Amino acid sequence: MTIQICGMDRQSEVWARLETVTDPELDESVTDLKFVTGVDVDAQNRVHIGFRLPTYWCAPNFSFLMADDMRRAVLELPWVTGVSVVLGEHMYADKINAGLAGGLSFQDTFGAEADGDLEDLRQTFLVKAFQRRQVALLDHMLAAGFQPIQIVEVTLAQLDLLGLDAQGARLRDRYLDRRAVVGRALPTMRAFVDAKAEPLTADGLAAYVKALRRVCINAEFNGALCRGLLSVRFDLETPFVPSQTKNSSDNKTALEPQH
Repeated sequence: MTIQICGMDRQSEVWARLETVTDPELDESVTDLKFVTGVDVDAQNRVHIGFRLPTYWCAPNFSFLMADDMRRAVLELPWVTGVSVVLGEHMYADKINAGLAGGLSFQDTFGAEADGDLEDLRQTFLVKAFQRRQVALLDHMLAAGFQPIQIVEVTLAQLDLLGLDAQGARLRDRYLDRRAVVGRALPTMRAFVDAKAEPLTADGLAAYVKALRRVCINAEFNGALCRGLLSVRFDLETPFVPSQTKNSSDNKTALEPQH
């Protein structure tokens, strides 16, 4: 059911929030990756989200993390009274969906099977996203003629004032969105720091950028692999709609494939 409000339907508002949620490893939107299979808003302003992943065996902590991020993002909408997120066609779908429905943490959901803390995992991938976005901006600035000494000495306030082209401005905004992940981000602080919040040096910039490019290459390969697996596994033109019932006779879950 779609409810109109202020010229924008609430489903569109939900999709806009989901666009801000990224795959923790790839740092790409779950909507761009076509992980989200459907959004519905009921008469009580509860939001129901279905999603799927490229393989049946995607790591359960990644899966749970993405579902939790979707729930958090949508709950920021002031009119939302509740959010349910349902993972389909995954080896841990039953357990993950039960945990999500019960408001449990990853540790409470998986018990002794849980490997590490979900918040630690979230931070690890936020740092990787920071590095990917940073090196993309650094590469662009170096190609545009900025000198290493200019780059390493620029502050966050000054970075906004540089004469970057449209692509550079987009890369800058994406980077700034993750800059606080590694430490405080006051206007007077250096714009470019490493993962430990230490300022970069002009002499070490080339080696630093070269090392970060390896992070990007690995992530880009994984992104291409995920898209390929998803396109082979699913008919992407026909959204998956999870069943709402459970067939007790053959113990099939409400998350069976619809293709």
